[in-house]
Amino acid sequence: MGSQKHAFILLSVLLFFNSLLFSGADDVYYEFILEEAEFTKLCGTKSVLTVNGSFPGPEIRARRDDTVYVNVHNQGRFAVSIVWEGVEDSIDGANELIQPGRNFTYQIQLDDEIGALWWHARSAWARATAHGAFVILPAAGEEYPFPAPTSDLTIILGEWFRQELTEAVVPGQADAYTINGHLGQTYGCNDTSYQLQVDYQGLYLLRLINAVANETMVFAIAQHSLTIVGQNATYARRSFSSSLTLAPGQTLDVLLSANQNVGQYYITARPSSGRLNTTGIIQYTTSTGL
Repeated sequence: MGSQKHAFILLSVLLFFNSLLFSGADDVYYEFILEEAEFTKLCGTKSVLTVNGSFPGPEIRARRDDTVYVNVHNQGRFAVSIVWEGVEDSIDGANELIQPGRNFTYQIQLDDEIGALWWHARSAWARATAHGAFVILPAAGEEYPFPAPTSDLTIILGEWFRQELTEAVVPGQADAYTINGHLGQTYGCNDTSYQLQVDYQGLYLLRLINAVANETMVFAIAQHSLTIVGQNATYARRSFSSSLTLAPGQTLDVLLSANQNVGQYYITARPSSGRLNTTGIIQYTTSTGL
């Protein structure tokens, strides 16, 4: 009886390690540095809190079932906590407040999430510029339940304030809106425009994220239809639309078929209130028959 028990335990241990070896899950590591950086937008230059000096911040990419480690170093002036939208229940230290000059490593255990999520600073003043995408790909050997895309691209809709934001300044209504950090040409300050390059007949999986705190955003690409295939890190029943409405914090996974005449087309992003309008450009790089 004892030998059978030992054999059962040995078999259980072997099966456990076998599942680890062949699950395809990985440990993924990222380094985030919270730091201030200067940006010139809306005809003015100001200092904002960033992660790794970029706006939006760096993108995290991992696969289903991976474990993600993000070591956050706070080199800013104020204590900051990071929110991991959609996976907070799977995080060690989800509410950790990182003091200036200190660091903390978040451990995020992914499960069945798939598609686009995002991370951001918890404080309203900091999240306006300290945020980024968290893209979860299928596990190794898994396929998408829709046609395989040529490529996938992330588009973050954000906001910009003329005033300098700190702990003592609560953001009000945005002075402009951004597409991947670009304001476009509608604000009269010669700001840069976001450009999305596509190949004719290519199929693109767009990861759309509304990082605007208090505005529902409307997104569209002129003369192109968009197919929703996922939202908030779950697959969704396919639906088609010429424009998309994203609530604050919402994410969508969308297929874009580059099937129009070769040329340039406007990308637009605006709040549902219609106050302002931000533009980008989709640029075809090859044509049929070439």
